[in-house]
Amino acid sequence: MEHRPIGSLSVSIVGLGCNNFGGRMDAAATASVVTSALDAGIDFFDTADVYGGGLSEEYLGKALGARRSEAVIATKFGAPNSAKQGMPRGGAAWIEVAVERSLRRLGTDYIDHYQLHFPDADVPIEETLRALEALVKAGKVREIGCSNFGSTRLYEADQVAKEKSLAPFRTVQNRYSVLHREPEPKVVPACRELGIGLIPYFPLESGLLSGKYRQGQPLPEGTRLAAFPEGQRERFTGGDNMQRVEKLHAYAESKGYGLLDLAVSWLTSNPVVTSVIAGATRPQQVAANAAACGWRMTEEDRQEIDRLLA
Repeated sequence: MEHRPIGSLSVSIVGLGCNNFGGRMDAAATASVVTSALDAGIDFFDTADVYGGGLSEEYLGKALGARRSEAVIATKFGAPNSAKQGMPRGGAAWIEVAVERSLRRLGTDYIDHYQLHFPDADVPIEETLRALEALVKAGKVREIGCSNFGSTRLYEADQVAKEKSLAPFRTVQNRYSVLHREPEPKVVPACRELGIGLIPYFPLESGLLSGKYRQGQPLPEGTRLAAFPEGQRERFTGGDNMQRVEKLHAYAESKGYGLLDLAVSWLTSNPVVTSVIAGATRPQQVAANAAACGWRMTEEDRQEIDRLLA
């Protein structure tokens, strides 16, 4: 498994998204998936304090147990409505509370990568960065990142970090996939210029790019998309997405691969991408995700895929 840097950290290019832990998965299922991930060479685990109402962090910490040192734990704070009343979610006071709660749930004394989940327009970015700098100096956090930031906020945060000699954001975590290209015009160039890694969330578009869904066929029972309310499901299956999925299926098969391989390898072939944090609910899915980065996609492949989707 190839590794890429997050500042001083080194993480597997395929990670494990942990948003199902504590929701669709109980502690036993979580432990099985986490163990399978470590055994497959996946060492990057991305969670958040709001996933599963806090159970995701708790289950992840218990699942890692004595293997904590083999893992790079990334978690997030500052989602909407996550802070105590009267505490801005990006402010220093809440960060001090939130990190202690995450450390306790994870059962560890340090967080490898701590990320601001959403921008907080009510708090100057300098206050957020100073609070995170204090955590780095205290040894409670090793590197920091952000999520759902546009390019303007990335440039601002980087400038403040440089001017005030504060720890910079090493990554930004935004929605990005072969079907969802919103970061490409501005965020990807900003990442390239600033040396910030991009961690795509929804890299498989909630399973749409896993290979399980075909145009004109019913959604398989028990799958994530099948369980979504219709309005939420349309976010992924709507428009011409199913037609585009069929084109990608055909292209992947013409190269001897599956759609999952295409979705993961398309992302990992972009050097600005740090790790593809695909979710999994079963060990078999973990193994498939880990193997999916085996396609060494060329620039010609990427250009042909762009032509297919144009």
